[in-house]
Amino acid sequence: MKSLYTRIVLLFVGVIVVSLIIASIASTLLFQKPFEQTLENSLLSNGKQMIQTYRSSAGTELIPFMNNVSSISIYAIQLFDASGKPLLEARSEPVVPDAERIRHVLAGGVARDIGNEGRYPMVGLPFPVDGKSYALFVMLKSNELWMQSNKEVNTELVTVFLIGSSLVLAAARFIVKPLLRLRDAAGRMAQGHFDVQLRTNREDEIGQLNASFNEMAQELAKLDRMRREFVANVSHEIQSPLTSISGFAKALKQKRMSEESRMYYLTIIEEESDRLSRISQNLLRLSSLQHDPHPVQSAAFRLDEQLRKVVIALEPQWSGKEIAVELDLDPVTVHADEDQLGQVWTNLLGNGIKFTPVRGRVRIRVYADGRSAIVRITDNGIGIPEDQRTDIFKPFHKADKARDRAVSGSGLGLSIAKQIVDMHEGEIRADEGPGGGSSFTVKLPLRKSL
Repeated sequence: MKSLYTRIVLLFVGVIVVSLIIASIASTLLFQKPFEQTLENSLLSNGKQMIQTYRSSAGTELIPFMNNVSSISIYAIQLFDASGKPLLEARSEPVVPDAERIRHVLAGGVARDIGNEGRYPMVGLPFPVDGKSYALFVMLKSNELWMQSNKEVNTELVTVFLIGSSLVLAAARFIVKPLLRLRDAAGRMAQGHFDVQLRTNREDEIGQLNASFNEMAQELAKLDRMRREFVANVSHEIQSPLTSISGFAKALKQKRMSEESRMYYLTIIEEESDRLSRISQNLLRLSSLQHDPHPVQSAAFRLDEQLRKVVIALEPQWSGKEIAVELDLDPVTVHADEDQLGQVWTNLLGNGIKFTPVRGRVRIRVYADGRSAIVRITDNGIGIPEDQRTDIFKPFHKADKARDRAVSGSGLGLSIAKQIVDMHEGEIRADEGPGGGSSFTVKLPLRKSL
């Protein structure tokens, strides 16, 4: 019973059996009464015809005549005298009406719809002859034709059951077979093999399930690659400053070293330590954003004013490179987590400044379109290749043009920004800016203040 195939077969066979039972009961309820009524009418008509035939045969003895009729008729008949005594020889089915019915017919009444203990219907007719009262009872014989008819009906029912069961077995196998393939493929995936692809030409629910499974396998394979790349990138990002720290620490053990060289080595060790600290903090922040179920503390604030504060806070960075920062800020109020969005603008603007050349330009535009607050940060820096504009939001991913070791960064800033924007039910995308630079657009849903 644990097998789906067995359950489907039993279910369909049960449906067939129940359907046959219901059909039998329904046919009995719908057709038994009309059939019995028709049969009773036929019995009454034939009984009257027997009486009429006898009366038209002058000089014929009653008992021998009725015995002859009984021997050649398809009906079983019996004749009772005034005392209720049967007068004819029982040649087939015994006709045994109750005494009350016999008296009723002898008195001139017609008896019909007689149950006769579950056998065929029986009727009774008054049969007066030469001043004497007789009761003629007529009943259908239990002949082979009737039994053959019942046998044929039963054979048809059994045939329907067997053919239906065979078709159910084939249909169940047809239904279960792709599910078995799906089960085996899922087992392979559970063992870490994500290259499973199920081929099917079906467009029904099973085909849709296979398509969904293939998509899931592709996504799991993609996530597995991302996990491996993430581990490799974390190891690389941590190993690089550790190597520098270890190397310069060993160099400091040398006794003969100028004070200038010593300070140079100590400065590098300090910078690499700060870099390790930033990586650790960003990893903790990214993990917290991904796993905290309620990380957003919403409040109403002016988005344009927040961006002005971020620009002022980053003034040493953009003024040191003589970058022109252009502001086009419409008054826009949003209902969001101010601290988290501040991190988003800091990361995006920091990247724009980092990858924009000296005396370059960064433009910040803020406006609302009725449904969303839109922030667009554009620079004329090195830009991002089109095939990497989606991957840059993955942890530790760096565009090829940004892999210059002279440019500091862990590759986590954009991942943190995207995670925060997603938590605010917004969207973030990277496009090409003017002159081959980059343009980051963030859309946040506008909500009324509570």
